[in-house]
Amino acid sequence: MNTIPDKDFASDLSEFVGTHFVYTYDNGWKYEWYARNDNTCDYRIHQGLVGGRWVTNQKMNAVQFAPGIFKVDWHEPTGTCVSLLFDIRRKVIHGTIFFPQWIAGEGQHPEKTICYQNEFIEDMHRFRDEGPAYPYVVIPEFAKVTYMKNEGPDNDEVINMPPGQLPSDFFEGK
Repeated sequence: MNTIPDKDFASDLSEFVGTHFVYTYDNGWKYEWYARNDNTCDYRIHQGLVGGRWVTNQKMNAVQFAPGIFKVDWHEPTGTCVSLLFDIRRKVIHGTIFFPQWIAGEGQHPEKTICYQNEFIEDMHRFRDEGPAYPYVVIPEFAKVTYMKNEGPDNDEVINMPPGQLPSDFFEGK
């Protein structure tokens, strides 16, 4: 019995691309994430270790793992690696964030990443290279999806400003 999804199934992201999510991890961290297209995502962090950070056009790898279940992974200029599993039918996400020591280690500096990353790529590379990177701080958490809507692919209006500049009613119904 072949249990590995065939390539056509795994690459069918039509149910996922364009979807905008708001979710809160069990540890209280609140995120917003948008599947911009089949290889790019945007996200905003509202609460958590790096709350206030936002990123657009982050390259990612995405696959359909099973019907309604999608997995995405990416490596950031900071050295952080992220892996998310979206179960869109149950509105549950499992995320694992692999933070380098310079961001999440005791006495380190997560605030250096709280910005619109796209405007500070060279700084992120410099901070990453200055380290320390190891040991990585691995944070696996489940999250509950509180908002999910397909906004269409490559929509620049979905995540287009810092979390602190959103209207006060942004989370109503989310």
